[in-house]
Amino acid sequence: MTRPKPDWAPPMRDGVSASCVVMPSRAWPNVLAFLAERLPLVPESDWRERLARGEVLDAQGRPLAADAPCTPHARLWYWRQLPPQPRIPFEAEVLFRDEWLVAADKPHFLPMTPKGRWLQETLLVRLKRQLGIETLVPMHRLDRETAGVVLFSIRPETRHRYQALFRDRQVRKVYEALAPWRDDLALPALHRSRLEECEGESFMQMREVPGEPNAETGIELIARHGELAHYRLRPHTGRKHQLRAHLAALGIPIVGDTIYPELQPAIAPGAEPDYDRPLQLLAREIAFTDPVTGEARRFESRRRLRLGGTAY
Repeated sequence: MTRPKPDWAPPMRDGVSASCVVMPSRAWPNVLAFLAERLPLVPESDWRERLARGEVLDAQGRPLAADAPCTPHARLWYWRQLPPQPRIPFEAEVLFRDEWLVAADKPHFLPMTPKGRWLQETLLVRLKRQLGIETLVPMHRLDRETAGVVLFSIRPETRHRYQALFRDRQVRKVYEALAPWRDDLALPALHRSRLEECEGESFMQMREVPGEPNAETGIELIARHGELAHYRLRPHTGRKHQLRAHLAALGIPIVGDTIYPELQPAIAPGAEPDYDRPLQLLAREIAFTDPVTGEARRFESRRRLRLGGTAY
């Protein structure tokens, strides 16, 4: 059964929207005991401090005390918090904004949305904080390592119409990449294969397997630069890591890729990535017919791939 949406939610704090948890019918000694058991990734001492600061609210927006009684099916509101994160030293640019959409130009290394150890240093939270739009939701995803154009929906009542564009493949996307040159690879080409997620230690990777193709990528040559080439990529489908996996399968893995063809060890918690070696993949352009206004939309990244001081 779908749980009804709340009539009220607290405002966001520093770009972070409030999270909601509903108390089950089981009896609990108090609110602190419920939160400590229901959300164990946050230490009990941390919950006690948040409650003392008035940062846990009931459905009417009133701060709750640690010893407040638990009411079955009552809603509690809180804001996700993480320890201070290293600043990712690159900024996104807002390319377009109206009452329906935001188009942003994402830099390399910046995660799209809060997940795991990333919260404040994500594109979504930065944009919410910058624009003051709490209802902002990404319409699609880019890998943390990938730069370029990303679209966000503003109004919940029209969100499904924009998401349907991606589901029904009504969005035209163009990427660019720097990767090795292959003399024997005839271009332009359409690469089709079946991609599935790996298991075990390589779970982050996608792999090509026998079967009906579920991923298609058009590949064109923009220019050759010695042993490297500048490629234009047109994904006709939207599988996870599709462009990275397809180019690696063709023997031309994208420069700077730490997942393909070989999965490299993750950086240690708290350590910074090598900002001088970004993945050479850029979401250059996105175009579609706006389902709300009927207008032809086209947004293009102002960024360029850069390698060894040379811009492409």
